[in-house]
Amino acid sequence: MLDRLLEISELFQKDMARAFDGTPLTAARIRLLWELQHSGPSTQHALATSLGVSPRNITGLVDALEAGGYVTRSPHPSDRRATIVSLAASAQEMMREMQREHAELSATLLDAVDAADRAALERGVDAIAGRLRELIAADEARRADRIEVGA
Repeated sequence: MLDRLLEISELFQKDMARAFDGTPLTAARIRLLWELQHSGPSTQHALATSLGVSPRNITGLVDALEAGGYVTRSPHPSDRRATIVSLAASAQEMMREMQREHAELSATLLDAVDAADRAALERGVDAIAGRLRELIAADEARRADRIEVGA
């Protein structure tokens, strides 16, 4: 089963690469745009935390997206040191279209599964994703403990 999950992951990556070929959008940049679409305008610090990347990495992502006209920066209303990152108007439309396309793809993919099996499939995928998150968190905690002990 793991082989099938890995194959599905690879197919999604190929599909995304094909969809954004010829644009400056990478998987990391798209993740940032999705985060803004779902959470709304955010500080760079909040984006780095929610995406699990370093502040330096988020700065590079935001710089590239701003240069491409996908996001805008504005001063934080109460923290002079912080900047608010928002989707640009053109990116808002692109993200709405992307959400529509994702809903269509989701429906198309679920059509491959017998209607009586769909609820079980969704529960199973949720359970697998949850377990994988737990395993990753436990591994990260073990690594942090080893680094702390070695320090």
